[in-house]
Amino acid sequence: MMQEIDLGTWEIVILILCGFGAGIINTVAGNGSALTLSALIFLGLPPTLANGTNRVGAFLQTITSVVSLRRTKRTRLLYTEAKWVFIPSIIGSIVGAFLAVDIDEILLKRIIGILMVLLLASFLLDPKRWNISTDPNRAKKSKLGYVLFFFVGVYTGFIQMGVGILMLSLLVLISRYSIKDANIIKLILGLILATAPFFVFAFSSTIDWKAGITVAIGQVAGAWIGARYVLYHPKAFVWTKRVLVVALVFSILEMFDLISLT
Repeated sequence: MMQEIDLGTWEIVILILCGFGAGIINTVAGNGSALTLSALIFLGLPPTLANGTNRVGAFLQTITSVVSLRRTKRTRLLYTEAKWVFIPSIIGSIVGAFLAVDIDEILLKRIIGILMVLLLASFLLDPKRWNISTDPNRAKKSKLGYVLFFFVGVYTGFIQMGVGILMLSLLVLISRYSIKDANIIKLILGLILATAPFFVFAFSSTIDWKAGITVAIGQVAGAWIGARYVLYHPKAFVWTKRVLVVALVFSILEMFDLISLT
């Protein structure tokens, strides 16, 4: 029988608060799942069940983020321009979700960890590469981009934690979008990538629905505030950079099992 959390008042408060924080963090950077997965495991869910349960909040949060985005001409342009990343990412997410039980989790985490170390080094040693404006005359599509977004999709289907950082990094460093524009595309892509794994985990009965919906309440609220206000704040760029560095550090520690969040 599937182990579920016995939700009392304190458990509900913890899940909602962690979900709220994750919703904001995922909007401006990524790795909010570090909070929600930690809370779910701390309250008693096995890692595999926590991974599935976490998809409820991730799915509903991404819907909220996209719906909450301001319907500006710029947002519509970015959506149209970035459609090319959708297909490889969707295929990858489906592959990752179905092969979750067969992929060597340790190897995958180490590879992602090395990648994140390189991203952090790039961010700290060469910040000018991140502090750019979107060049409308520069081609955004590339063969490398197709391949990398496919593997981002695979990772999303398998674990998901930290995927927002990977998407943001690829959109800035490979496609050369500004961080603000990359964040908008990341939110739209995040919804697309969260959909297939959510249904795969739902039909495989690896979700504690009470806990999942509880944490999702907080994530939806955090995502709405993040997408509606934080993302458009005059200092959003500064906050995003700071949150990104912190999120990268925690992700690296987790990927090399120096801390345990999954």
